[in-house]
This record gives sequence, C-alpha cells and structure tokens, in this order.
Amino acid sequence: MAQQAKAHVKMQRVSVSKAKLVANLFRGKDATLALGILHNTPQKSAKIFIKLLNSAIANATNNHGMDASKLFVKEIHVNEGPTLKRFQPRSQGRAYEILKRTSHFSIILEERA
Repeated sequence: MAQQAKAHVKMQRVSVSKAKLVANLFRGKDATLALGILHNTPQKSAKIFIKLLNSAIANATNNHGMDASKLFVKEIHVNEGPTLKRFQPRSQGRAYEILKRTSHFSIILEERA
C-alpha cells in the first residue's frame, strides 16, 4: 500500500451541498492541477480547499518524504458539521428559524506510481 498524506479542517461556515460541488471539480486530479482549478473557482469553499490542499501537500513532503509533483487527490470528503440555529423575528410575534450550516473537510493525497 502506498503512503498517504491527510489534512482535515472542521467547523467551516459553508453548507455541505455547496462545498461538494467544488469538491467534485478536482476529485482524482493531480495536486498541482487541483490547485489551478481551485484558484479559478469563485466559490467560498474553494478558498478553504486551497488552504487544505496546501496543508496536505506540506504534510506529504515534510512528514512522509513524498514527491509533490507526483501527488494526486485520492479521496476527498465533505461531511456535515453542527448546525447553528438562529431566529429571525417576523410579523405578529412569530420567529422563523435560520439554520447556519457548517462542514467538515478532509483530503487524502497519494503518490502516483
């Protein structure tokens, strides 16, 4: 089994459905190509993925001695985190619930043979 480098980030204020759209853009791609895709993606979650991917690349090179040019995104997960619940006052004394969703991100990189 080849060595793997991982990076995780939790409690990010972006919904899972929006983050998964960005994650699907670079799943299975080379790490350098994935960074290029993310730099040209305007979504909020793209900035989070850029930091996460750079962290995973640094983990691979510094901790595992892997070659950065051979890395590719083996797995990427976006899971639901806790939901922050807020209330919006409405007419006639009602209150509508506002759900501020959070996400947990994880990336696993591996070297191509």
